[in-house]
Amino acid sequence: MLIMVSKSRLANDAWEALLTAHAVLIKELDAQDVWDGISMREYDVLYTLSKCGGPIRPSELHRNVLLSQPALSRMVDRLVERGLVERTKDAQDGRSVRLSLTDLGADRQRAIGGRHAVGVSRTVGATLDPDELRQLESICRKLAARNTHDDQRQ
Repeated sequence: MLIMVSKSRLANDAWEALLTAHAVLIKELDAQDVWDGISMREYDVLYTLSKCGGPIRPSELHRNVLLSQPALSRMVDRLVERGLVERTKDAQDGRSVRLSLTDLGADRQRAIGGRHAVGVSRTVGATLDPDELRQLESICRKLAARNTHDDQRQ
């Protein structure tokens, strides 16, 4: 007996599985001893800034991290106080600021990032074979590309 499952049901089941996997992996990665006094969310900000070609506006940073704008502003304040992030005036708009890593912030990001990459490899690589890892990357990039396309349409 063949049971037909609707695409809507499949999409919702896949979404639930994705969220559950994300929660489990984040808890496991967060518990690893790699963070050196920086929270995983703070590391996310440092990592995001490290991928940028130069100083970026806070709104650009906000688009790429999973924090509310107020929480991100408070976190940036703390990272500035700790000497990991710096604010500079925007050369094109003197009322705005741009954010970038300091040398210390870049050094911390690289050191933590190397240990974190090993942890990700152990955690995710222990469960998935190389073909599954390629499939997962392809699927995630395809889903993430929707955001890029949606931003372009607005």
